[in-house]
Amino acid sequence: MTVTLKLSGVTAADVIAVARQEERVEVSRDVRAELESVRAHIDDLAHGDTPVYGISTGFGALADTAIPPERRAQLQRSLIRSHAAGTGPEVEREVVRAMMFLRARTLASGYTGVRPVVLDTMVMLLNAGITPIVHEYGSLGCSGDLAPLSHAALVLMGEGRARDRLGEERPVLDLLAEANIAPIELAEKEGLALINGTDGMLGMLVLALADLDVLAKVADLSTSLTVQALRGRDTVFSPELHGPLRPHPGQVASAANIFSLLAGSGIVADVMAEGSRVQDAYSIRCAPQVAGGVRDTIAHARTVADRELASAIDNPVVLRDGRVTSNGNFHGAPVAYVLDFLAIVAADLASIAERRTDRMLDKSRSHGLPPFLADDPGVDSGVMIAQYTQAGLVAEMKRLAVPASADSIPSSAMQEDHVSLGWHAARKLRTSVDNLRRVLAIELLAAARAIDMRAPLQPSEPAQRVIKVLREHVEGPGPDRFLAPAIEVAVHLLQSGELLAAAGDLH
Repeated sequence: MTVTLKLSGVTAADVIAVARQEERVEVSRDVRAELESVRAHIDDLAHGDTPVYGISTGFGALADTAIPPERRAQLQRSLIRSHAAGTGPEVEREVVRAMMFLRARTLASGYTGVRPVVLDTMVMLLNAGITPIVHEYGSLGCSGDLAPLSHAALVLMGEGRARDRLGEERPVLDLLAEANIAPIELAEKEGLALINGTDGMLGMLVLALADLDVLAKVADLSTSLTVQALRGRDTVFSPELHGPLRPHPGQVASAANIFSLLAGSGIVADVMAEGSRVQDAYSIRCAPQVAGGVRDTIAHARTVADRELASAIDNPVVLRDGRVTSNGNFHGAPVAYVLDFLAIVAADLASIAERRTDRMLDKSRSHGLPPFLADDPGVDSGVMIAQYTQAGLVAEMKRLAVPASADSIPSSAMQEDHVSLGWHAARKLRTSVDNLRRVLAIELLAAARAIDMRAPLQPSEPAQRVIKVLREHVEGPGPDRFLAPAIEVAVHLLQSGELLAAAGDLH
């Protein structure tokens, strides 16, 4: 597969393909023709006397400082070097690739005024698997993700730090020479065009949405197993209780998934025949309402992401009529808000999953299961501490649910006096998504163990298929054993999609 950069923009699927599958990128002919046309206008401005921000002036609080023509190319190089001021741990490879691809998308829009060679060099870096080293801290999410994008731009100049396709850090000039890539000499406007966008936070939003789409289905799967493990009822998931009575699309989809995953369960049939209880706890009964709210939030966030993917973020921009004008489109507020919103719902989805797990381990609430699902309670502790691990993950997620976008720290001598902190919102969401996957993996492990302990009663066919896949890697009930590897295996099976595939088609 090859992803083509067009004037019309890119899709979320394109971002995932380049960032995670490392698909090749190409530039369409119409893009190159548009860039050449727009660049001719920038060249005229660059050699004129009229002050134009980003071309013949300084930046930020120095926007009123005029730069003489003979120093305007140096202005762009100095911009990248000075703004590559990040610090802290390295950002993940997929995030850097997503960020670079999205910046290339904006360069390809024809609104930034760069020469075709700048876009071509960015694309060649992606295709060669060269990944600039970008650091955790440095962006305030306004004026774009300045420091992260500057670290990437520095590599285009043959400077900075980068890793090869195998992840080994090597001298940048060696990496470029090996890939037959010539370092670029930035011309007027081009340094600013490489760094003044929301590409880092947007890339992380797109990646998180892809992960959360899957995890929303995993949550329905883990709920269905836990319902059976706890001898719960399936009637609360009946279609007539959702669409007709409360038509939130996410709730309807989640309830339908759980109801179908419980179909034919021998355990549920036994519960209904017994008729000893009329209601289950909220963590079971209200699962579609919580997971459905998560789904609807994902849908809203995807709308924001799609709008941002259709945007050309730069300052100043070159309009189709030739005007070069300043703007505030680099402000990350729209993206930051949904990044924070997703962290909130991810924390709540993890919280309800942890509550279901805890219920399975408590002999007073588990309806016949041994304490902590232990083989020999007292001698064995079963999965007691796995729930502690869940609780720790959820506790962190609750802290990460505190919005970053509600904060702002002025910068650049008060010229940039309100910022989005969208990059921070994106970074904490990535942690939340990973934590959610681990919380759900532990619920699945506990529920599968509890269902095995319900033998000879049999769960639904989807549950049987999922447990069969899990048992190919993780042993069933028995004496205590090293539990951490089992958790990591379950996490891997969720990441690979094997457990979800075994469950069958879900909405």
